[in-house]
Amino acid sequence: MADREVAIITGASRGIGKAIAVKLASISYDIVFNYLDFTPEGEADDLTAQKTQNEIQNLGASCEMIRGDISSSSDRKKLVEFAKDTFGQCDLLVNNAGVAPDKRTDILETTEDSFDKVMSINLKGPYFLTQLVTKWMIEQKKNRPEDNFRIINISSLSAYTSSPDRGQYCVSKAGVSMMTKLYADRLAEFGIGVFEIRPGIIYTDMTSVAKEKYDKLISEGLTPIQRWGQPEDVAKAVTAIVEGRLDFCTGQVVNVDGGFHLRRL
Repeated sequence: MADREVAIITGASRGIGKAIAVKLASISYDIVFNYLDFTPEGEADDLTAQKTQNEIQNLGASCEMIRGDISSSSDRKKLVEFAKDTFGQCDLLVNNAGVAPDKRTDILETTEDSFDKVMSINLKGPYFLTQLVTKWMIEQKKNRPEDNFRIINISSLSAYTSSPDRGQYCVSKAGVSMMTKLYADRLAEFGIGVFEIRPGIIYTDMTSVAKEKYDKLISEGLTPIQRWGQPEDVAKAVTAIVEGRLDFCTGQVVNVDGGFHLRRL
């Protein structure tokens, strides 16, 4: 085994994915990440990903990036083959890539196209990427039986919280939660741990459009810890998992939400 472990992270050019990649690079992981950024004009944006790559490499890690759509079968295969060709190993998969609906629409008016897009990226993509990567991990485990292999799925408090104006997002994240349980069960015999991190209100490009709304809700006590979550908060939870602190807890959900999940009177 190489001195450094290797992580595949989806959607890691910015936001939560970037924070995870940077944190992992700082604790001796080399990184492969994919991205699918666009400029406001709708053109492919590679610059953001290149800046993230440079930041990671400045930490002394090897970092390779590949543009691709996680909902595409061919792009998923390209990502895995790229990691195999580049590093020859994968110790960790972080399924982070995800999207919100292009437009919030009442569940009574949601279109099939919107539903299909969100489900393909948020659930179908990680479901089948995990299938590809874990088959590779099982093969690696035969040659490296003492080493640890892990899957981390980034879901959302929307996995259990109703938002009828973005129902497809909630359904996709609920699916990620069940996907975590299924893979944790199936892969336990191979010693591959599977975990779900469930972020709350985290300040990213996705949530910044509703900043005033969430500022008000947080100040009114929506979360016991009255502040926005930061991408680095999620990255710290990833660190706890990869350092082996939860290796007897496969299938576990880690809430990174400032206490939102607590039921209070």
